[in-house]
Amino acid sequence: MAPRLQLEKAAWQWAEMVKPEDITREHIELAYRVAVSACKRGACRRNCRGNPNCLVGIGEQSWLGEIDENAFHNIDDPNSERRDKNTFVGLTNLGATCYVNTFLQVWFHNLELRRALYRFQNSRAEGHNMDSDYEPRTICEHLQYLFALLQNSNRRYIDPSGLVKALGLDTGQQQDAQEFSKLFLSLLEDTLSKQKDPNLQNVIQQQFCGQFSYVTVCNKCGRESPLPSRFYELELNIQGHKNLTECVTEFLKEEKLDGDNRYYCESCQSKQNATRRIKLQSLPRTLNFQLMRFVFDRQSAHKKKLNTFISFPEVLDMGPFLGKEEKCTYELSAVLIHRGVSAYSGHYIAHVRDAHTNDWYKFNDEEIEKMEGKKLQLGIEEDIAETAKSQTRKPKCSKGYHCSRNAYMLVYKRQMEEIDQTETNVEVPAFLQKLVDQDNKKFEEWCNEMADMRKQSVDKGKAKHEEVKELYELLPAEDGQSYEFVPLEWLKKWLDDSTAIKEIDNKSRNIILRNIIHDLPYLFHFVQALGC
Repeated sequence: MAPRLQLEKAAWQWAEMVKPEDITREHIELAYRVAVSACKRGACRRNCRGNPNCLVGIGEQSWLGEIDENAFHNIDDPNSERRDKNTFVGLTNLGATCYVNTFLQVWFHNLELRRALYRFQNSRAEGHNMDSDYEPRTICEHLQYLFALLQNSNRRYIDPSGLVKALGLDTGQQQDAQEFSKLFLSLLEDTLSKQKDPNLQNVIQQQFCGQFSYVTVCNKCGRESPLPSRFYELELNIQGHKNLTECVTEFLKEEKLDGDNRYYCESCQSKQNATRRIKLQSLPRTLNFQLMRFVFDRQSAHKKKLNTFISFPEVLDMGPFLGKEEKCTYELSAVLIHRGVSAYSGHYIAHVRDAHTNDWYKFNDEEIEKMEGKKLQLGIEEDIAETAKSQTRKPKCSKGYHCSRNAYMLVYKRQMEEIDQTETNVEVPAFLQKLVDQDNKKFEEWCNEMADMRKQSVDKGKAKHEEVKELYELLPAEDGQSYEFVPLEWLKKWLDDSTAIKEIDNKSRNIILRNIIHDLPYLFHFVQALGC
């Protein structure tokens, strides 16, 4: 017979022999199983129905086991927001601003640009009263302060909302990343050109601006007509190509001008067949290649993304493209990546090389990860919402080359024959460092405040834990001890810290003793009066 049925039979055996008028308190206590031994912890897996003295399996486990301090609060460890030693600082994604964050990290790692921005005359920052928060106004002020924070902040990541707001960007809508890069550099160049320092005036041109000419040659007289033009990046078609060299070669390829597209030659004073090509004149220190992954699809009348694999070298010799015998060597310094199959959505990530150590890092908004070993696959990021079946197999790459179907911009830095160690050291100016120190102080105060709140919650939780544990140990009623009826559900709610409970009115105890309630052992449990 099952234990529950055995208890049931033993509790009510007397009912067949005792007349109602002869029922005593002893009979009632026998029916209510008051004398049944209390269960011991470990002997029962769950609460015994039918034994009102069983106080096992009603929620006491969380109070009697080891203390988990995290259960007493919902405050994250403030130190998780602290920057780790020898790591970089991330940037908060404000909704759809990951494309901005990638460019900011790439530009921050351009040491010449960072050094130049630190020289930007900022009288507001230099004369700032430390009793209030510093609020930049112009684009250069925002970028200058942001770079100083990225360099010396104690925070794991910082908020770029000031700069984003100053640029008038919609944080909820993803913009054209390639267009943003052009417009921002143009805006920065215009602002810096008004500075008195000549090195500061020309820093954008020196770093990013190159020159080429559209050279048209008349087939009849051979007259050359060059049309010079500046560029901040070379926009390369990737359709039908496998590597960067093929893309650059096509960019410089000669085209024929004939038929309706003939060229008017001033020497011949008439339209003539001609050829036209782009001739590179000079290259900047930082050479940006825009891989045209987002193209207009005439059939759908919308932009689409090209997922073509393109291989690119870690070291690139641009000498042959300049028509020179001597080498013009560039080193890969950053790869900007778009994850996603659509041209209108997705996520932007940057792989950037640290100029000090030559180590590569993955910048993904707030998260930064060092890329080494098997993780050092530049330009490789899994696509969003793409099944394994739809993924094109990655072609094999030679040593010193990388291959990507998501890279949309490659950044190369000109290789210098002799590197001056001072060129890699960029110090934050004293007036900016004061502002960084002020922000670090605020951060430390916040950390201390969060730590205090966390400690108070833990101390309060521990005190309650000990109180409940002590009370629970007092609950079992031994033979001869006075006891109280407490509803089983009330006991469970009391042990469930998240449930608010009301006090119990046990004035009806004598009524219960005078009137036999068959289900009482299942609904109520007996606890020692002292525990109550």
